[in-house]
Amino acid sequence: MQSHFYAMLSRMKNIYRWGLMRNTKTENLSEHSFETAYIAHALGVIAKVRLNKNVDPEKIAVAALFHDASEIITGDMPTPVKYDNPEIKAAYKKMEAAAEEKLYSLLPDDLRGEMINAFASKDSEIQGYVKAADKISALVKCIEELNMGNKEFAVAKKSILKAIKELKMEEADIFLKEFIGSFELSIDEQH
Repeated sequence: MQSHFYAMLSRMKNIYRWGLMRNTKTENLSEHSFETAYIAHALGVIAKVRLNKNVDPEKIAVAALFHDASEIITGDMPTPVKYDNPEIKAAYKKMEAAAEEKLYSLLPDDLRGEMINAFASKDSEIQGYVKAADKISALVKCIEELNMGNKEFAVAKKSILKAIKELKMEEADIFLKEFIGSFELSIDEQH
C-alpha cells in the first residue's frame, strides 16, 4: 500500500510563518524546521561537550526537525493569538494532537511506532531543547528582518530575547553569547 506520509511532509514548504507581520522575506515551515533542527543540535552539542550532560544531540535535532509538522494540517497560528487566551490555547493543543495523529496514520503500521518516537519525542528534556531552539530561530528571523530595515520585528525581538533568557538554559545562553551576534553581520563581515 502507498504511504502518503513523506509527501505530506514535503508540503511544509507551502506553510508560511509570521502571517500577521509584514515580512521582507517570507519564511516557510520547512525552512524554519531545518533552522530549528540545527540550532537544537548545537544546543545538544554544547550541553554534551561543554556542560558534560548526558544528551543525544542527534535525537534532539530529529525531534526539532519535525516539531511543527502538525502545521501542515493546522496551518501556522500566530503566537499572540495562540497563547493569548487559555481556551484558544487548549483548543489549539487538541487540534495539534489530532493533526499529529492524522499524519502518523499515513505511515505504514510497522514503521509508525519508531517514527513517532523519533519525530515526536515526549521526553521533556528533549522538548526543552526544541523549545529553546524554536525561540532562537524566531530571534534569528527578527534579526534578519531588522537587518533589512523592517522595524515591524523590533518588539518581537525584545519579547523573544526575554523569553529565551527566562528559560534559564545555560546552553541557550552560550549560544546567544557565542553565535547570535554573527546573524547581525553581513556575509563579508562573517569571514
